[in-house]
Amino acid sequence: MRSGPEAPGTASPGAPDGTPQVAVSELLAPDAGHLGLRLVAGGAGLGRTIDRSRVQRPGLALSGYTDYLRYGRVQIIGGSEIGYLRKIGARRRAEALARLGRSEVSCFVVTKGFLPPRELVAEAEARGVPVLVTEAESTPFIKRLTKFLDERLAMRLHLHAVLMDVFGLGVLIQGESGIGKSECALDLIDRGHRLVADDVVEIRRVSDELQGSCPPLTRHHMELRGLGVINIKDLYGVSCIRLEKRLELVMNLERWEAGKEYDRLGLADETFLILGVELPLIRMPVAPGRNLAILVEVAARNRLAKERGYDAARRFAERVDEMIDKEAASVPRRARAGRRRLTARRAGSRP
Repeated sequence: MRSGPEAPGTASPGAPDGTPQVAVSELLAPDAGHLGLRLVAGGAGLGRTIDRSRVQRPGLALSGYTDYLRYGRVQIIGGSEIGYLRKIGARRRAEALARLGRSEVSCFVVTKGFLPPRELVAEAEARGVPVLVTEAESTPFIKRLTKFLDERLAMRLHLHAVLMDVFGLGVLIQGESGIGKSECALDLIDRGHRLVADDVVEIRRVSDELQGSCPPLTRHHMELRGLGVINIKDLYGVSCIRLEKRLELVMNLERWEAGKEYDRLGLADETFLILGVELPLIRMPVAPGRNLAILVEVAARNRLAKERGYDAARRFAERVDEMIDKEAASVPRRARAGRRRLTARRAGSRP
């Protein structure tokens, strides 16, 4: 069974539905300073957008085949491309770069501090295609750029929940307002676990994983009815908080309803869908006298055991099935033995 919130991506205007975008100008922003980029041409096109973190190297396009070039990806011109352009004649180089400049691309990045060919600069200026330069080698630069774009292009979602690090497992605690999510989290913190976010959890998808964090305004804080807002970092120390955590388990707190059937064996595999990623879901009924913090701890331990290949509930069910099979197999043997004894008694009673 699967459930989950509506989780649209954060898209820029003009992007396909659910597709986030990054403007080329963001590659030159102060928070992208580690990329070491500077603009050398095509400043009019800084509003062009990037919607994929995977880069392209236009080596094949320089030979004339440009069909595979895709808008939305950064085009990397490194040592091999520059070396090829230097070896071909001036006329062929001008034709190749003019053809490349006319292609619909987001931007070009020239690595290793090479000066962009003047033909490319002229075409980029005429068509408003940004040309950027970095002193970094191609491979480390591509790694840094990919990581930067992965972060910026990640689909995001805000959920009303609490995110905790319990035994190293990222546990998202959900439930209706007032059911006791924050009190449960506070009890877990008191037991040595770590708070990531209370009340609002910012979730972003990076590759096939979900990373959760807290919005800057409420970071390290928790709101408790009757006490107000408290700062966990100040009260419990830095060891009881962390900035982000991968989501691995969802606990949904529900008010106990008399007569409602609840999972008694732990064999129901439910999932919760967030941004296209399915997470294991446990529905936890809440009633007076139930210690939610201990239940969350046990759920986290049990989940860690399952990830290591041990599923207590299924092992128990298998043992029950084996016992039933043995009992069923022994019935015919007992029946045959009973018939033999009856036959023997009858034979002994004959004159």
